[in-house]
Amino acid sequence: MPDSPSPMDFFSHFIERLPLAVGPSWLDPDSLIRTFGMLGVLAIVFMESGLMVGFFLPGDSLLFTAGLLSANGVLPDIWVLLVTIPIAAIAGDQTGYWIGRKFGPPLFNRPDSRFFKREYVDQTAAFFEKHGPRAIILARFVPIVRAFVPVMAGTSHMHYRTFLTYDIIGGILWGAGVTTLGYFLGQIEFVKNNIEFILLGVVAASVVPVFLELRKAKREADAHQKPEPFENPIDEEGEPVHQAESEA
Repeated sequence: MPDSPSPMDFFSHFIERLPLAVGPSWLDPDSLIRTFGMLGVLAIVFMESGLMVGFFLPGDSLLFTAGLLSANGVLPDIWVLLVTIPIAAIAGDQTGYWIGRKFGPPLFNRPDSRFFKREYVDQTAAFFEKHGPRAIILARFVPIVRAFVPVMAGTSHMHYRTFLTYDIIGGILWGAGVTTLGYFLGQIEFVKNNIEFILLGVVAASVVPVFLELRKAKREADAHQKPEPFENPIDEEGEPVHQAESEA
């Protein structure tokens, strides 16, 4: 008669299966990095930063995991990440800005589709109206919104020098900051000895913020039966338009 599985065997099997329950493999930063390597990290950062199609990809958790795996020898030395990741993030934003500048409001007035929802646009516009040009920096740390902010800045014809300045600051703070945090935590003995559990937490962190943002956007969309035509939320200086009108 075969031995029945011990509680530890059951627990180990549960841990192995947990990522499938938390989210699909393309939301698992560890799986993405081990499959596509450093080039995959840079490609995802580029797409997720401002192309309006990468909002569903992991962002913060991907950088954290990249730093963690760099400390454990899976990825190149940390200085390579701290140089290339901010460059990829800034390049993605620059591409998004010029897409918005060239094609304008029609980008945001098109019908909803699988990868585009008007409520994401409304949410980003509200974010811009609240924070002005600082939104370019703050949006780096807000899932979904960061994919739309650069395009909206270009559509609003924000002065390029203003956009570039805030974009560089935000790209470095986000790209280097989150990666560095993962790197130093990866050198802690407890983290090294429990890296599987840490990565599971990172997977959960990848899914939960996106889920919450999508749920929030859906609630806001349900409150408006038909969206109004898109209007630029900021002027060329990056300041909220409605705020300027009210002050006038």
